[in-house]
Amino acid sequence: MKDYLSLVKFSHTIFALPFALLGVFLGFYQGGIYVSDWIVLLKVIACMVFARTAAMGFNRYVDRSIDKVNPRTSQREIPSGIVGKNQALMLVLMSSGLFVLTTYFINDICFYLSPVALLIILGYSYTKRFTAFCHLVLGLGLSLAPIGAYLAVTGRFDIIPILYSFSVLFWVAGFDIIYAMQDADFDRANQLYSMPVKLGGVRALLISSFLHVLSSLLILYAALLAGKLIPTLYWFHWLGAFIFIGLLIYQHTLVGPKNLARVNRAFFTTNGVASILFCGFFIIDLLI
Repeated sequence: MKDYLSLVKFSHTIFALPFALLGVFLGFYQGGIYVSDWIVLLKVIACMVFARTAAMGFNRYVDRSIDKVNPRTSQREIPSGIVGKNQALMLVLMSSGLFVLTTYFINDICFYLSPVALLIILGYSYTKRFTAFCHLVLGLGLSLAPIGAYLAVTGRFDIIPILYSFSVLFWVAGFDIIYAMQDADFDRANQLYSMPVKLGGVRALLISSFLHVLSSLLILYAALLAGKLIPTLYWFHWLGAFIFIGLLIYQHTLVGPKNLARVNRAFFTTNGVASILFCGFFIIDLLI
């Protein structure tokens, strides 16, 4: 179990799961469903776990030959033989099937859109073979969390979760560019695409900063709109928004084109904390 959890980087679920929970509680408020309806919440969490397991497992399966020759990734579970490639593929198929099955027990719109979601999150694994915009595709995959969770509760689209979905898209794409800085030389030598490969380190970090500015503006606009549409909100969601933006700024102080020693802190720790605190404060505001 430990090997499989490591294979799919289960701990990275912390990026999108808080936004899925935010979508659920927004749906509880907007849809008139009581917070005591925990079954919907459990189904959304199950969808998140199954979808992300399928996506990461497939990424590791598709990239196994690349990972094997990359010094940074050669000790991953498939290249090192800890998990067999067929076992990984079976995990992907099982997780994908369970994801679709779970959406069937949520509502029709989630069920009908589940293949589209799988196409996006699985298709990402091929994008770095032909486009430097692969970071945006990854962001698109994780951006499905808030709107998908909201659909699970209400069965309809709405402006606030859509704004948060776009914010997640630009947020994730921005920090994925920072993460890709580590492999720029390897990717360039192996005809793989990324913003650091296409633009170089300095300009790639500028693009990352621009995407995080877009994410921040959307967060602020969504907070402003939420305050108007949900009059019972207090000020906790604003506190969460400013903390989130502050941590985005902070992670850009940790790395530079020639300073990648703290990439993991910028990538995992900072973004994980940002996601938890922002969504946590917003949910607190909804509950009180």
